[in-house]
Amino acid sequence: MGEGKRTEKTRVLVVGATGYIGKRIVRACLAEGHETYVLQRPEIGLDVEKVQLLLSFKKLGARIVEGSFSDHQSLVSAVKLVDVVVSAMSGVHFRSHNILVQLKLVEAIKEAGNVKAFACASRFHSSHMGHALPPGRETFDQKMEVRQAIEAAGIPYTYIVGACFAAYFAGNLSQMVTLLPPKEKVNIYGDGNVKVVFADEDDIAKYTAKTLNDPRTLNKTVNIRPPDNVLTQMELVQMWEKLTGKELEKTNIAAEDFLANIEQMEIPHQAGIGHFYHIFYEGCLTDHEVGEDEEASSLYPDVKYKRMDDYLRMFL
Repeated sequence: MGEGKRTEKTRVLVVGATGYIGKRIVRACLAEGHETYVLQRPEIGLDVEKVQLLLSFKKLGARIVEGSFSDHQSLVSAVKLVDVVVSAMSGVHFRSHNILVQLKLVEAIKEAGNVKAFACASRFHSSHMGHALPPGRETFDQKMEVRQAIEAAGIPYTYIVGACFAAYFAGNLSQMVTLLPPKEKVNIYGDGNVKVVFADEDDIAKYTAKTLNDPRTLNKTVNIRPPDNVLTQMELVQMWEKLTGKELEKTNIAAEDFLANIEQMEIPHQAGIGHFYHIFYEGCLTDHEVGEDEEASSLYPDVKYKRMDDYLRMFL
């Protein structure tokens, strides 16, 4: 166990449990030995895959608790069952955009009065993104609004931030129009030498689960910045070229060309372009020191995180 870790079983409620990262957090919480509760919302309706996912969690030992964002008392009742609430609500424009719904969760936690920590996961350190391009900036502004509400309510918190999901950014060598590695040509953002953080989604979930009963992470931001996965786009491309023995034809895209015609695009695409710009041209994931925050791979060296060269092997 990590230094200073509490030994009693932690009761955890995962909100957004059927989502892309949420389902991984549920499994990681169960693997970590937490008494894991999953919020089942009536909005699930006829989504058979989500219903089956909830049932699979139940089979693994999770407890299903009903609650709705349109029924405040049901949220309060769900929150009263646990010590820690984890929000894995989606904040991206091409999926459901649910960030401000979390304000209702904050109100329920405040009224319940028993929660020892509220944990939220995010790719970006939102407090560093006040300059972000619209409409993607909406994500950061809303996350800051939720953070301010958490802190104003005096709710203890842990923010987990700072890595690109490998499935969306590594396997495709950070190309925007595919999730698979390009076979012949690859677009390079600028000179391709800006440092970016990549992480396997299951590792992000493991780190999240470990923070939930660790006093060292209370009222802290935990950066996910595993040192071997802090890479430039060119380093990532070169890893793939080494694995395949084939050199790709590279096209360098200047920042002004990357942002050209952004106003003519649909809103989700505009947001995606803006986020890519901040990551690959500005280096927003690595342009600040961890400082007084914590870093996940240092806190939990027992997590043998997946390196990106190993991750890329599955595409061979």
